[in-house]
Parts: sequence; structure tokens; C-alpha cells
Amino acid sequence: MSVAGESGRAQQMRAKAQEMKDEAARTSDPKERKRLTDQARRLQEQSEQESRGGNQGMDPM
Repeated sequence: MSVAGESGRAQQMRAKAQEMKDEAARTSDPKERKRLTDQARRLQEQSEQESRGGNQGMDPM
């Protein structure tokens, strides 16, 4: 799923987040699974900010 005009950096971050989620699903160590899941979630959030133009700190509501 690609958004027109989305930065290459945001796409890379989203791909890396998906890789981490996949790796978390494969690992049997609960601590490692949580670490990977948390890191993937942070990357996903960052990629969403990048794709929105980096409007950090601005509340749309």
C-alpha cells in the first residue's frame, strides 16, 4: 500500500516496522517479542508522521 507523494524514508520505515513485526511473531522469547513489537510500533508512528509532512506537535482537532 503506497500513498502518492509519500517520502521514500517513510516507506522504508514502514517496511522495517513490518520486518520487525514478522520477526516478533517468529521469536519464542517474550522479552524479545515485546522489544521488537514496541520498536515496530514506534517506527510505524514515525513513518505516519513523515507521510503527513512531519507536523509534529500540531493537533488537527
